[in-house]
Formats: sequence, structure tokens, C-alpha cells
Amino acid sequence: MNFSPFAKYLKFTKQQRTGIFLLFIFIMILQTIYFFVDFSSPEKSFQEKDEWMSLQSEIDAMKLAKLSEKPKVYSFNPNFITDYKGYKLGMSVQEIDRLLAFRKENKYVNSAKEFQDVTKVSDSLLNTIAPLFKFPDWTKNKTDFKTERKEFATKENFKKDNFKKEKIIVLDINQATQEDLIKIYGIGEALSARILKQKEILGCFVSMEQMNDVWGLSPEVISELNTHFKVVLPSSFKKIAINDASLKELSQFTYFKYALAKQIVTYRSMNGNINNIEDLSKIKGFPVEKAKIISLYLEF
Repeated sequence: MNFSPFAKYLKFTKQQRTGIFLLFIFIMILQTIYFFVDFSSPEKSFQEKDEWMSLQSEIDAMKLAKLSEKPKVYSFNPNFITDYKGYKLGMSVQEIDRLLAFRKENKYVNSAKEFQDVTKVSDSLLNTIAPLFKFPDWTKNKTDFKTERKEFATKENFKKDNFKKEKIIVLDINQATQEDLIKIYGIGEALSARILKQKEILGCFVSMEQMNDVWGLSPEVISELNTHFKVVLPSSFKKIAINDASLKELSQFTYFKYALAKQIVTYRSMNGNINNIEDLSKIKGFPVEKAKIISLYLEF
């Protein structure tokens, strides 16, 4: 094959040949450097990164410790078991319903045995949850309620037979001390403290019917209270002006919740003044069953 036509393209001057040679040498040097030199950059160590990693280790250790902790179990009054609480304790729907139906009759269980009699829970479940039961202090001294009632009736008969001519001094319930209350049969330190606490929350009692709202008072004890005490409103007693009171003042009233107080303010702004308790009872959420008591605290 004749390459003579291409010969003119392959002729280089001395300078060109030198340049080509140097270019070849330069390429070889670059190839050698590429194969023998490690161009990977060393990993830099940052102080902040080390600190964060150390902190993360502590967080992980705390999480692990928290997961390994056993949940703390608190004592509770079985009279106030909710559906969810009963489910968590392992009670069946029927057992929970029996307790709720019993409570709707305004009755209370005062021992683990009474709890089992009402709910019909199994012995194994009772043995598991009974150590968590916490009943009011006054129930500890009443191991046998029937015997207690019999003793109460006997004492009442004795009092009626022997002290018929004794004049009963009726005291003001709002001025009564704990010592005055403890003198009533069936009331101890716990119940007397509860009555005084209720008076403190309300500001003062306006009716002896409010004794029915004090938890733990039996009908017999309430009857005794009505015999020995009456309500005398203190001179400092100030009624709530229902048409002028602010939302904050209404929401602080024991028988009103914030939502009801807000409804009252809205009702006033839309319908004008509230003239009587009947107008107030039309408002959604108003506790109609307490209307008589509530009206004694209000000024229309």
C-alpha cells in the first residue's frame, strides 16, 4: 500500500517534534501520578460531631433505661373505675357494667369483698387488683356495715328514750368547727374535714341540702346534721350578679364550668338580662338538678 500521499501530513519540524515529545512525557508523568498517588481526602474529625455523637449515646442509654423501667402502679378507689380503667385491669364488659349500674344508684363498695359481690369478678382477678384498692379512711373502721347500722339504731333508740326532754341546741353550719361536727354520731375526723373543705370551696353553705353533695355522708348522718345545724348566711356573703359578672367571675363559681360560663355570657349578649333561674336553666349545660341551690348564690 502506498502511503506517499500521506507523507506530507507526517512531516514535522524540529520544534514540533520536540513539542510532541514533551507532551508525551507530560502525559506519562500524569498517568504515573494517577496510579501511584492516593487522592482520597482523609476524613476530617470535627469536635462538634464528636460532641453530638457522645450526646446521642447518652440519649440512647436513657431511652433504654426508660423502656426497662416497670410502670409505676398507683392505688385507686374502685368506686370510680371507668370503662377504660376496667378494661386495662382485665375486667369484662359485663363486670364493668354491673359496677356502673351499682354506682348509678348512688351506692358505694367499701371493701374488696363488696367489689366482688357487685361485679362478680373471679377470685384470681380480685387477688391481682385488690392490693391496688384504696378506700376512704372512714371505711376502715366500719368492717361490718350492717352491725354499724344496728348499733346506730340502738344508740338512736337509747337517745330517744333517755333524752326526750333534752333541748337540742341548733348551731350555724357555717360557723361550725371540726369539734362541733365530730360530736354528731357517724362523723369522724375525715368526714368533718370533708364538710369544712366543701364549705371553703363554696364560700359558705346556703342550704342544708348541700350536705347531700358531701361524699360519704349516709342518710342517717345527714338527718342528724339537719337536727343539730341550720344555715345562717354570714354578713359578708355577697351574691353573684348574674347579669353583670364577667366570664372569669362566672367560671370561678363552683357550680359553673368555663363552658357554661361562656354560654351564659353569650346568652346575655344575644337575649338581654337573665331575669330568673328559669331563664338560666334554658342555657345548654346548666345543671337543672342544682337550680334551687344555685339560685341562692345569684342575684338577678
